[in-house]
Amino acid sequence: MKQNGDEIQPGARKHANGASFPGTPAPSTMPAWYPELLDSVSQRVELGRARAVVVVNQELVSTYWAIGRDILNRQGDEGWGAKVTSRLAADLRERFPESKGFSPRNLMFMRALATTWTEQAIVKAPLSQLPWYHHIALIQKLSDPETRVWYAAAAVEHGWSRNVLVHHIETKLHERSGKAVTNFKATLPPSDSDLTQQSFKDPYVFDFVAMTDRRNERELETQLAQHIEKFLLELGQGFAFVGNQVRLQINAKEFFADLLFYNFRLRCFVVIELKATDFKAEYLGQLNMYMSAVDDLLAHSQDKPTIGLLLCKSKDSIVAEYALRGHSTPIGVAQWSTEITESLSEEFASTLPSISELEAELSQNMPE
Repeated sequence: MKQNGDEIQPGARKHANGASFPGTPAPSTMPAWYPELLDSVSQRVELGRARAVVVVNQELVSTYWAIGRDILNRQGDEGWGAKVTSRLAADLRERFPESKGFSPRNLMFMRALATTWTEQAIVKAPLSQLPWYHHIALIQKLSDPETRVWYAAAAVEHGWSRNVLVHHIETKLHERSGKAVTNFKATLPPSDSDLTQQSFKDPYVFDFVAMTDRRNERELETQLAQHIEKFLLELGQGFAFVGNQVRLQINAKEFFADLLFYNFRLRCFVVIELKATDFKAEYLGQLNMYMSAVDDLLAHSQDKPTIGLLLCKSKDSIVAEYALRGHSTPIGVAQWSTEITESLSEEFASTLPSISELEAELSQNMPE
């Protein structure tokens, strides 16, 4: 198509005076390197947006801390109470009607933020990288400064949402992380053993499981598979579900591995065996066989050695340590529990709602 001697792309119309509705060039007309340019520009846009969010968040938290400090200082000097906070919230909403963060409750959290952290701490990583509602969760759920920093760093490293952060606080992840009995130092290179150790915990809390028989391993496995998203949350960062009751045939015999995962951080398969009884040394032999088969039949040449995790209802840690010494493959042993209160200190457990209380609350909030 030509107009006034100029070639016009389909979808474009041109007027004699030079005005036009230019069409978008077809992808087929682009040079071979164009997809690479598109990917590069797209990545820069995504990175820029992410950095902008981080900067905005840092400024927001710093501003909230400064407001909290002003409130704290004035309150200490003048001794005023909740009435002034409510008046301040109303006046701020009038001056900044587009902002929604100045409720009386939020102002009290700002005051708590200034009480909890120094100005030097709040502008440094990881605290400066956390969104505001993560800070509220840390203030509400924890009292120890070191424990708050531990969860702040973990939330930044793993990209936890606020709900995931609260879940890990309530199940005391900091006391369970890296506590599984393992032989990783003896069976893995030093560069891998520490990261692998921290990837396993003890005990594992399956509080989303409602078992009718605590001795039924198949029932436990079925429920874990049905609630795979919650199970993956409890397992931790990097785990991907491959399958359950994975069939292994050796000559005329069949064997079934309970649960198979791949961990993208560790770059290896993870075989999990579930036992509804106390730990027994002979369980390790069965698990080791599954691990060897996965290494030979499923693992890629670039994958690291398969890791085994034996989850028992209870265990003697010293017995487990001795049993693991005879194995050259990396295996961890940990307990599992269906109730948070079974594995946590009495002081912490008393602050958690009971199962019946949770069910009552859920039933009240269900839509009709």
